[in-house]
Amino acid sequence: MAREFLGTGWKFPIRVNARGGLSFSAHEQNIEEAIWLILSTAKGERVMEPNFGCGIYDYVFAPNNPGTRGSITYEVQKSLTEFESRIDVESVRVESFPESDNRLLIYVDYRVRYNNAKRNLVYPFYLTEP
Repeated sequence: MAREFLGTGWKFPIRVNARGGLSFSAHEQNIEEAIWLILSTAKGERVMEPNFGCGIYDYVFAPNNPGTRGSITYEVQKSLTEFESRIDVESVRVESFPESDNRLLIYVDYRVRYNNAKRNLVYPFYLTEP
């Protein structure tokens, strides 16, 4: 199995390179950008793929409490399992901070299936506008 299995795609966010073409990402970087894209897309946002994305945006105005953080953890786990088949999600945890009650950090620990490399990503999420 070649490393190309991990894929190549448009860089996220989409950018124009120095030659006027689109910038691309490959392999593990492409996976990380795909995870970011899944988490930053609200369900129903894509007209042709209404089920794509993550349900965390249903909690934008929810209170910052253990129930909300647990629901967000579930939504992240579910969406990454469904839409990113190149990884195994090992853990998701959501943390809040007293100094910024509306900001949550979503920690995703995952394993790349191709090479069993363990990686992580931290995604900021705001319960209300900062």
